[in-house]
Amino acid sequence: MSIPNPGRIEPVLWDDWHPVAELAALRHGRRLDTGLLGRPLTVTLRADGAIDACSGPHALPHLDTRYGFVWACLGAPVRDIVKFAAADEPDRIPVTGGSMAVAASGLRAVENFLDLGHLGYVHQGYLGEEPHTDIKPYTVGPREGGGIRATGCRVYQPRPSPADTSGYEVDYIYEVHRPYIVVLYKANPVDRTRMDLIALLLQPVSEESCVAHSFMSYPPHDVNEKSVRGFQQLIFGQDRPILENQLPKRLPLDAKAEISVRADSSSAHYRRWLSQLGVRFGAIPQAPA
Repeated sequence: MSIPNPGRIEPVLWDDWHPVAELAALRHGRRLDTGLLGRPLTVTLRADGAIDACSGPHALPHLDTRYGFVWACLGAPVRDIVKFAAADEPDRIPVTGGSMAVAASGLRAVENFLDLGHLGYVHQGYLGEEPHTDIKPYTVGPREGGGIRATGCRVYQPRPSPADTSGYEVDYIYEVHRPYIVVLYKANPVDRTRMDLIALLLQPVSEESCVAHSFMSYPPHDVNEKSVRGFQQLIFGQDRPILENQLPKRLPLDAKAEISVRADSSSAHYRRWLSQLGVRFGAIPQAPA
């Protein structure tokens, strides 16, 4: 049984899984009032450890946990919760980066995450700095299993991670798995044969608001969970005001809108892919030709 869909949200979103609460925060507060796809949502941790969720009078039949978060589907799931193969490597250390409410479409947040060009300005001193602001050509194409994948991305970073304070050119791979889920694979500062995994999991609360959850998975090289979590919140905290000041708050899907430089190649592919999927929630669809 699924929740009624009076707003006729597109099935690609309604019948998919979305993160709705960080388990650590839920264990602390026991109850969280939030929202998903325009519907109110209450998530509760019972005394026996079980998790319940409801949207108004309707109990959610589809709940699960993965990567330190509670996931919910309002409709009838047609596929599993997203999986990151690298995170399943047995020696890796998983870290959740918390949750942050953002007054902008979650699609805007995904596109911002993909934007290499902003690193040297918004995250100066951490993920970029002048004069190293030029973005070299990289390749974007379909991802096996659906979505898009950007490879060959290289960015000079003065402080690439909490574990490394020396600057160097860092290799990036981006993968968009679902409309509201994007992953960055980033060269590990200790073992350059492996990559850190940083996932941004967007919870679409309304068309113009979201909750940004983050999950990281690291090879076991002196990872301090507290410092990793703090670093991630610092970085996204720098992005938040940029996102909230963008207008319109929904993401225009016209590939020509707002995109004019080579560094936005991923953005153009992302918008095109959303249009092909028929995504409308949180977006401004492209006008018919």
